[in-house]
Amino acid sequence: MTELRQRAAREPDAPPEDKVEAVSESKDGETPVFFVAERWKNWWVRGILTLAMIAFFFIIIYLGPMVLMMIVMCVQIKCFHEIITIGYNVYHSYDLPWFRTLSWYFLLCVNYFFYGETVTDYFFTLVQREEPLRILSKYHRFISFTLYLTGFCMFVLSLVKKHYRLQFYMFGWTHVTLLIVVTQSHLVIHNLFEGMIWFIVPISCVICNDIMAYMFGFFFGRTPLIKLSPKKTWEGFIGGFFATVVFGLLLSYVMSGYRCFVCPVEYNNDTNSFTVDCEPSDLFRLQEYNIPGLIQSVIGWKTVQMYPFQIHSIALSTFASLIGPFGGFFASGFKRAFKIKDFANTIPGHGGIMDRFDCQYLMATFVNVYIASFIRGPNPSKLMQQFLTLRPDQQLHIFNTLKSHLTDQGMLTAATEDE
Repeated sequence: MTELRQRAAREPDAPPEDKVEAVSESKDGETPVFFVAERWKNWWVRGILTLAMIAFFFIIIYLGPMVLMMIVMCVQIKCFHEIITIGYNVYHSYDLPWFRTLSWYFLLCVNYFFYGETVTDYFFTLVQREEPLRILSKYHRFISFTLYLTGFCMFVLSLVKKHYRLQFYMFGWTHVTLLIVVTQSHLVIHNLFEGMIWFIVPISCVICNDIMAYMFGFFFGRTPLIKLSPKKTWEGFIGGFFATVVFGLLLSYVMSGYRCFVCPVEYNNDTNSFTVDCEPSDLFRLQEYNIPGLIQSVIGWKTVQMYPFQIHSIALSTFASLIGPFGGFFASGFKRAFKIKDFANTIPGHGGIMDRFDCQYLMATFVNVYIASFIRGPNPSKLMQQFLTLRPDQQLHIFNTLKSHLTDQGMLTAATEDE
């Protein structure tokens, strides 16, 4: 065992997982006692902090959508900081002029663009009511482009002959980070506005899969899954999948019965606050489904009552279990490439914030694409808001066109048209 410890110590450049692997077995093939103790210590640390994070998650859900959006913003900033700091340290960018200033400036520009688009889209009436906001909304994209162009010119002016290559490395590093972190966190906000259930269920499925895969792998894991993450096993991967699908069905059933979860988050201009009250769509109303004959012979039921959203939850759970982990594998490959264990040491036993959200960002993108492809339809309230901002002659033209169309469809009679 001593020889193995010395061998691990002689390999300082090896990734941390390799070092653990080097000392995990003694010459006779048995696991050393110190490794077992360390394994269980890590189990308890991770377990306690996981429960604490779940409790914190419930608290911010209780506090409402505005607090959730603020938390998403804070998480985004911290993830950006962790990745930029890695680039700063790995490439020894201490002497680069304006590097950190420009990185944070570009973060500000991109957030101004995305959140400005969100405000214009979801707070349209408020924006039109306030003159300064209306002007900012009208020229939003031009202002955003001007801000970015200013940063671009500042970068060009900061180029130093002896640092050309490194400066362009870091310019690319910053923009890829913005693409991964800011763009996808913006999609999280969009999912939230579709209804709290589209925010909570996907995030909860990723958390459940992470926990259950760890537990199945801890107790039953024998077969390595992927070289990028030597601790991941097939047993944990498969066990996490089945557990997450069941969890997704149960959570969706519970949440689909509450309007505060299923209604879109909308801004009420009368109260100047967010509201989540509506008449639930068919997606969140119990319906009866026939059970296939093969399954009937096993469980003895011919029909089952389910919310249609539960069927969609199977797709969400499946992605969270089978594809979502590849976000973690990608992060593992990134960390191995730069010989680091974690993105940061923010959470003991869990690493940095980015270590916890590497799968969440991928999941958020999938949910946004899924909603746009299979769920979202035309929004009458948004169409009406845009209609009311048109000139009177444009409104009249649309009115006459719509009236003619409804008459041709037989939905308006000639008598009604004359009236």
